[in-house]
Amino acid sequence: MNLRPLGDKVVVKVKDDEVTTASGIVLPGSAQEKPQEGKVVAVGNGPIVDGQRIPLDVKVGDHIIYSKYSGSEVKLGEEEYLIIKESDILVVVE
Repeated sequence: MNLRPLGDKVVVKVKDDEVTTASGIVLPGSAQEKPQEGKVVAVGNGPIVDGQRIPLDVKVGDHIIYSKYSGSEVKLGEEEYLIIKESDILVVVE
């Protein structure tokens, strides 16, 4: 299934880290803080400003860090994604 975000939206596959305490206990996802990084899997065409389409600064495959409480979580099949606005992306990790 392909995802095609619209406008300035970006689809992110959230980085899924398994957290283990010092004593070896694996914490479930519900006990962890919401991650703020992931990999871009799809980008929109960009917003239209003054009649001109402005391309996005991120591209598919970029590793990004985004704002803590941004976006909408979506589950398609077994995969979970986050759909965010480009303005919610803080940095591209290089």
